[in-house]
Amino acid sequence: MQFFNRSLPLVALGLTIFQLAFAEVRLPKVFASHMVLQRRKPVPVWGWAEAGEKVTVTFSTQTKTVQTAPDGRWQVKLDPMEAGGPYQLTVRGNTNALTLDDVLLGEVWICSGQSNMEWRLAQVTNAPAEIASANYPRIRLFLVKKESSLTPKTDLDGTWSVCSPETAPNFTAVGYFFGRELTKELNVPIGLVNTSWGGTHSETWTSRNAMLRDPELSQVVASIPSDREALLRSGQERTMRLVKEKSSGVFPSLAEERTWARAEFDDHAWNKIGVSSDWEWRGLPTFDGVVWLRCEVQLPENARHQRLSLHLGAVDDGDSTYVNGQLVGATTGRTIARTYTLPDGLLKPGRNVIAVRVQDDGGSGGLLSTGLTLSGDHLDVPLPSEWKYRIAKAFPSSYEAGPNSYGTLLFNAMINPLIPLAMRGVIWYQGESNAGRAQQYRRTFPLLIEDWRQHWGQAEGGKNDFPFLFVQLANFNSAGGTSQRGSTWAELREAQTGALALPNTGMAVTADIGERNDIHPKNKQDVGKRLAAEALRIAYGQQRISAGPLFEGMKTEGNRAIISFKNTGSGLKAKENPSLLKGFEVAGSDQQFHVAKAEIRGNQVVVSAGAVAAPVAVRYGWADDNGEVNLYNREGYPACPFRTDSWKGITETLKFK
Repeated sequence: MQFFNRSLPLVALGLTIFQLAFAEVRLPKVFASHMVLQRRKPVPVWGWAEAGEKVTVTFSTQTKTVQTAPDGRWQVKLDPMEAGGPYQLTVRGNTNALTLDDVLLGEVWICSGQSNMEWRLAQVTNAPAEIASANYPRIRLFLVKKESSLTPKTDLDGTWSVCSPETAPNFTAVGYFFGRELTKELNVPIGLVNTSWGGTHSETWTSRNAMLRDPELSQVVASIPSDREALLRSGQERTMRLVKEKSSGVFPSLAEERTWARAEFDDHAWNKIGVSSDWEWRGLPTFDGVVWLRCEVQLPENARHQRLSLHLGAVDDGDSTYVNGQLVGATTGRTIARTYTLPDGLLKPGRNVIAVRVQDDGGSGGLLSTGLTLSGDHLDVPLPSEWKYRIAKAFPSSYEAGPNSYGTLLFNAMINPLIPLAMRGVIWYQGESNAGRAQQYRRTFPLLIEDWRQHWGQAEGGKNDFPFLFVQLANFNSAGGTSQRGSTWAELREAQTGALALPNTGMAVTADIGERNDIHPKNKQDVGKRLAAEALRIAYGQQRISAGPLFEGMKTEGNRAIISFKNTGSGLKAKENPSLLKGFEVAGSDQQFHVAKAEIRGNQVVVSAGAVAAPVAVRYGWADDNGEVNLYNREGYPACPFRTDSWKGITETLKFK
């Protein structure tokens, strides 16, 4: 059947291409059969149709009618309802009707962040048994397909499924365990919307307008290209400009590149770059390819050069590392902390050269950790924070927009289309990729929280301080960071703790359940339980202790520091060994920290060390890998790592270009 004369122009038919695209009533993909709608709140239902078309939405006992706006969009709000179902939701336009089956009313939560939120149920501790028991038909799972966008989108790809042993294995483990606890406690359906992407910075999840309000972050989004062609064109121009400015505009031959590992190679003409955070913030924005990094280390004449190790921390994505021209190790995988054992006699008194060939296949790149060292039984030499570098190869992906290429790309594609979905709150697990910029995260993380709340509030016609619950970084030996060397991960945890100053925020401390050599701890069960405990207190008003001891204050008595806490619940305890608290350090005015003796006295901890006659500062769990901590309240929640001092941290000195 021919509906119109193809020879006639659209204008003559009184139609526009835009109107033709929305001739039938349409819903966003987050509205589908098996979904959960939020109980006890107004529920926006929206979509698109022909301009001026009357659209009718029917759900349970409610019927709402609205006329489509000139831009083709329509929206109704269902009145608040109690939990229940299953129901049908029907949407009727002039030419078609849509019916969603098996729709429940309950609690809806958004699950977002990077790879530890993305981590699947199939990858956790005791996965086969967990999968076999994942039979919760009143938990519904919506997985958002990964996508980035230069401009805000109005829809996304994703599907709803009923939680079962067949559907749960590929869903977020943290989200699943969180939802499982809630459905047991609340006895209502739970809808989980998983929108996460591994390795991503917080900035890509933040809107452009929010970032423009920050003087530093505004530079990241001010020049975002408007379309794909402009993106590719600007990417090519930017990459070749980088190569010209930073590496003389010439790529080396393979034979020439091999000479860069040698100690005697002359690198005086190379540019300098700060390490300890990804190079996209250090002068190589959106660059993917191969970069050589070189530094010199001076060793004293009387130093012992046996049983030494080189600690580089995490490298994104792969490295080949040379010391004085000899290959000492090569690793692929951005989450793996590099520690290479050096052959006896390889290092010499005086000048030594470390050269690292870094290959970045996409996203962030470079040496990502602070506290890089050469260490052994009798030697501990910090490596420079600034190295020389030269570009060896640029990959075509440098021209593209990966999730971290510019700020706001994932907000545009994976958050904005969800607004104004009625939901209870957000659970968030992210921060690993921002650890090298922990001082900056003190601003960027609260900015993200307030940005999402503002967008949902504006869409709903008012303020929305929905609960925002997040996971503090677990222990991981990112680069062996400590109080003495500095620890980016400790500073990132402190930045996360600072976000608790915002209303309706909660944090799950996980310092006790990480894995020293794996950035993805497999114990996601306790993560979900601790987030659920915070949700039950903050979102559902249960009077309960839902988190561990939180530093409140310090006073001194002679050579002892006395630490007081909030959230002590029914009392403090030391896990496993009641007579021995671990993880405490104390320093005097010299700012040198010493392992401390710590004892529980009521709801306080008394800290001292023989080497510190007059305590000035105490730290607890202040390290990348702080898994030795064992202070809890009797409700079973671990104490939050803390420091009492405000001495300048290692990420406070970093400058970003």
